[in-house]
Amino acid sequence: MRRLIRNNRPNATAGSVSMSPRPRKRPRRSAPRMAEMGITNMGAFARKMMIDGFHITLDLSDVREMVRLLKNATNNINQITKRANETRNIYAADIEDLRQRYSELWPAVNKILTGLAGIK
Repeated sequence: MRRLIRNNRPNATAGSVSMSPRPRKRPRRSAPRMAEMGITNMGAFARKMMIDGFHITLDLSDVREMVRLLKNATNNINQITKRANETRNIYAADIEDLRQRYSELWPAVNKILTGLAGIK
């Protein structure tokens, strides 16, 4: 329900009235769920719940760590490739560094894949 507010502006015509929404006295029951999902728009929240009926919040910190390790490994490969093209030789220390990076990377990948396989 809306309440009527008289328009007291000097340019207002006689008898003009504007409508304003009544302030909410209590918060919405869906507010905590919206905050948990990271949604601020009530319409978006209602559509999501009507279509899916549920939400899934994923902890992607492991994926971020894997992406970081992949970026490091990729940067090392690019540097070694550039040096190999310039000098026409590859150093054993560079190859060992790549092996070490990949040995750090694979446990993280396996952990993420087993975690994702457990989601049903």
